[in-house]
Amino acid sequence: MKAADALREGFRGQVVVPGDAGYDAARAVWNGAIDRRPEVIARCTGTADVLRAVTVAREHGLLTAVRGGGHNIAGLAVCDGGMVIDLSAMRGVRVDPQRRIARAQPGTTWGGFDHETQAFRLATPGGLMSSTGIAGFTLGGGFGWLSRAYGLACDNLLEADVVTAEGRVVTASAATHPDLFWGLRGGGGNFGVVTTFTYRLHRIGPAVLCGGLFFPAEHLAATVRAVRDLMADAPDELFASCVFGRAPAAPFLPTEWHGRPIVRVGVCWAGRADRGREVVAPLRALPHLVADAVQTRPYTVWQQMLDPGWGPGAHNYWKSEYLSVLDDAAIDTVAAYFATATSPLSDVKLAFLGGAIARVGAEDTAYTHRAAPYLLNINSRWESGEPDPHVAWTRGFWNAMRPHSSGGVYVNFLGQEGPGRVLEAYGRAKYERLTALKDRWDPENFFRVNQNIPPSV
Repeated sequence: MKAADALREGFRGQVVVPGDAGYDAARAVWNGAIDRRPEVIARCTGTADVLRAVTVAREHGLLTAVRGGGHNIAGLAVCDGGMVIDLSAMRGVRVDPQRRIARAQPGTTWGGFDHETQAFRLATPGGLMSSTGIAGFTLGGGFGWLSRAYGLACDNLLEADVVTAEGRVVTASAATHPDLFWGLRGGGGNFGVVTTFTYRLHRIGPAVLCGGLFFPAEHLAATVRAVRDLMADAPDELFASCVFGRAPAAPFLPTEWHGRPIVRVGVCWAGRADRGREVVAPLRALPHLVADAVQTRPYTVWQQMLDPGWGPGAHNYWKSEYLSVLDDAAIDTVAAYFATATSPLSDVKLAFLGGAIARVGAEDTAYTHRAAPYLLNINSRWESGEPDPHVAWTRGFWNAMRPHSSGGVYVNFLGQEGPGRVLEAYGRAKYERLTALKDRWDPENFFRVNQNIPPSV
């Protein structure tokens, strides 16, 4: 406990160690499949605490994980035997409506962020769920319902305050430390602890045209083809995703459909509702529609609608891939594997990208694969029992879809899949550039509990 004793000197937050009443709760993360036991958890209240935690961890040679929202599928917010720098209590958000910017601390979730910005009818592209933390999401790129209109979260990052591995605080932006700023926008937590994110905001809300269209699973192929064809020429204001899973017990669905396999087409229109209704009309007119829940509703409500089925505690295993092809063969493969899902809690998500995401220069940020039109995420989820059947189903599904891949993976959906997959997330050229950046900012690889880009030596 020498590190914990040293940490308490000059530390304002809470220091949690094994045996403390709150230890198990403090080490738990969203993915219930992750069960790790750190030596000390440093629950920070501000930048001074982060500086102290980094100093102590470095001096005591502790493996160090950094926790924001704790939502990462790989469980990279916690480690065995080391220190967790826990930022989850740092949730302040300050909005400047005149300049249309917001400064937010790294423990903030998108629900908390949207609550503050929507008071001024402003928003920035956030996650598909309100419970996702802003920090890891933004550092890995970050796409959501507003991304075809306004880009990724990292594209709207204006500057970041960073605690470095050597215990300095620097501000990274296009004007100061632009190399670090480039790497933070997609390169994950490899280069330091971000203690403040400053975002560009856009005029959104308070109500947007959004919602779900629900179709029987036996019509999956026809439904996906219709969405694909519409999105090929859709205005940037429209974002769409397909989710293949079990129907929720929601009031807008007939009770006889609750729990049955279903296709949910989620849409969000970042513009005038009357124009949005015209654009999505072909989807609403498709045959075999079970329920139409598309309407104008508060943006904050829409951001929370997927939360109930994806709370913390369940076991999760994911495989993800960008797709360049969504032809009949690819769609039929999705339909065939979805029909054999091993858990009623599992689902498959297919996001339609493009728009503003693809218009940012390929080399402008560390985020890669901007030209990929589709992103597939295979989400196994189960409450208890052996993981093997679920893992095998997920891997088999993913392998069957690889022929349709654009050759990459979204780093925020990446599990513990090894350095080869990290390389796929960035491509060789960007990976080498990120390695050079690591050499400069973290040559000893202090920040390595992440989708790690090790230094060259």
